[in-house]
Amino acid sequence: MTDREVGVLAIGAGPANLALAVAIEESESDLAENTLLLEQSPDVKWQRNLLMPWARSQVSFLKDLVTLRNPRSRFSFLNFLHDQGRLDEFVNLGTFSPFRWELSDYLQWAAKSLERVQIRYDSRAQSIEPTRSPDGSITGWEVSLVDGDRIRCRDLVVGGGRDPRIPEVFGELPTERIVHSAQYRTRIARIPKDEPLRAVVVGGAQSAAEMFYALHQNLPESQVTMVVRSIGLQNYQHSTFVNELFYPSFVDEFYDAPPEVRKQILGEMRLTNYAGLAPEFLDNLYTMLYQQKTLGPQRSWVRPMTEVVAARVENDEVVLDLRDRMSGKVEPLHCDLVLLGIGYDPRMPWLVRDLAGRAGIDEITVSRQYRVDLGDSAWGAMYLQGVNEETHGIADSLISVIAHRSQDILTDLLARRQSSFRETGVKA
Repeated sequence: MTDREVGVLAIGAGPANLALAVAIEESESDLAENTLLLEQSPDVKWQRNLLMPWARSQVSFLKDLVTLRNPRSRFSFLNFLHDQGRLDEFVNLGTFSPFRWELSDYLQWAAKSLERVQIRYDSRAQSIEPTRSPDGSITGWEVSLVDGDRIRCRDLVVGGGRDPRIPEVFGELPTERIVHSAQYRTRIARIPKDEPLRAVVVGGAQSAAEMFYALHQNLPESQVTMVVRSIGLQNYQHSTFVNELFYPSFVDEFYDAPPEVRKQILGEMRLTNYAGLAPEFLDNLYTMLYQQKTLGPQRSWVRPMTEVVAARVENDEVVLDLRDRMSGKVEPLHCDLVLLGIGYDPRMPWLVRDLAGRAGIDEITVSRQYRVDLGDSAWGAMYLQGVNEETHGIADSLISVIAHRSQDILTDLLARRQSSFRETGVKA
């Protein structure tokens, strides 16, 4: 068993914490040598289980880890392309939307390019406990890893994302019959490619549509039905005017707005991210369905205005009771596997809620600098990345603001250390 102490410990090595790691690395402070990222996987992957070869990012490559914060940074996506010898080819594509696998490769490249900040792979936290002073105030955190090692830190940054959403209606189905989009490639790879599977994809947004499309390649003998609650698959609701609400500068306006206004804005922006598809991808889906209908064989169906009202296993089959929202009629659909593309639990992640309970916090309140309110006497801090849509806007869960957000957190980390030094004369 190994014990280690660091100043900043970040849980997860996804885009958010990598952007923070780069910001810390580029700062002139000695904080970088005292910062550690924990990653539960053996490498860095972005949206690991949806890395289909044709899938593209919906966000401009200029919104990478650093460019909007520091356009001269060596950690930019363009420098990655230059380093890999394919800058000319990418420019020739004439696109701002790189393939998802290419952005994933960029993140791994950036992680390997860090020289001062460290990343520890294959490291899963088993438990996290606050450490306290004699008066009860939080002084830091102790993280116990699955392998038995322990790491203590003053400041904790949680950037692991939200928990997959599994609606109660699917509660009676065994786990081997349900595949969330967060598990797609790993789970589908275990199924023989020639198996004539009957699959049902539930959801009407990008992740559901990508699984629906990918199944035709991954399991070419399968029959696939897509169940969509809305009137049909829809475009992302984007315009140059609406896109201004994804500017990092909009975070200030949103944070300062009354809660009821923030709620209204989030509702009106739903189709910009959560409930739509990229227009080009929509065309590809419709073309595939059209070719099946006209040339055959038809093995794919999209059922709009339909919802799942019950799910069970009978005679080794999954039976979904589907309700037509137009007529109200309920009928069964027999299948072998259910794939969920319905997103993530809107609540704070279980890890964050658990930490809040251990810290004695009834309500999680996050500052403009993404720091959880632990009380004025707290020496240690906890920062949350990617889960603050309610207070920081819809872009908080995307890569659009990660470069500026990392600067906000870094500024707060350094300011707190400077304040501690003034008060105690000891470097924190």
